[in-house]
Amino acid sequence: MSNIIKITIDGRECTARPGQTVLEAAAANGIYIPSLCRFEGLKPAGSCRVCTVRVGGRYQASCTFPVSEGMAVESAVPDLEDMRKAIVEMLFVEGNHMCPTCEKSGNCELQALAYRFRMLVPRFPYLFPKKAVEPAGSKLLMEQNRCIKCLRCATGIRTKDNKKVFGPLHRSVEKKLFVDPALASALPERWARKAMDRCPVGCILRKEVGFAVPVGRRKYDKAPIGSDIEKPRS
Repeated sequence: MSNIIKITIDGRECTARPGQTVLEAAAANGIYIPSLCRFEGLKPAGSCRVCTVRVGGRYQASCTFPVSEGMAVESAVPDLEDMRKAIVEMLFVEGNHMCPTCEKSGNCELQALAYRFRMLVPRFPYLFPKKAVEPAGSKLLMEQNRCIKCLRCATGIRTKDNKKVFGPLHRSVEKKLFVDPALASALPERWARKAMDRCPVGCILRKEVGFAVPVGRRKYDKAPIGSDIEKPRS
């Protein structure tokens, strides 16, 4: 049995391995599909839907959908790109994102996608919800205004005895991120910084290290999001 699966992504012939998702196969072939909830090493959840592609006329979350022989995937097509842009716009209007004053500006994946999709004025009205800035123990700060509920922190940050430090609270429009202050305070310094780095936006912040990397030297200041995956074809 062959260990190579042949698929096409936007008409381009690609190879994949059994068990790979469409998003993983795309990345392995140098094709960027945007995503906000996925993080390397964590089980994909398909919660943000920014990575939606079309397979056989049906919409699928590429971070969870497995490849199969002969699959034809549509990704970078106008209607899907506009849908992704609309999702990013909704995430902006549903929160209070003040990019010029945010610690994660330049390192923020949501901000980087807004630039990628050339978002200027969202097509949806701003909601301006009333959300609090909450302490999260002695090391971290929770800026709930910026949370996009991707749950990377809930699935990826745990104590040595496998207790969750973060988790969702309530449902629907009342849903918010909850943090156990005692467990958060007990996190080693390395894991406290990892919690901040794992958050795609500026929701989880390590106290007293603001702007440690100057604006202009941050991840997306000079190279757009996805540039580490997309490479010119030979």
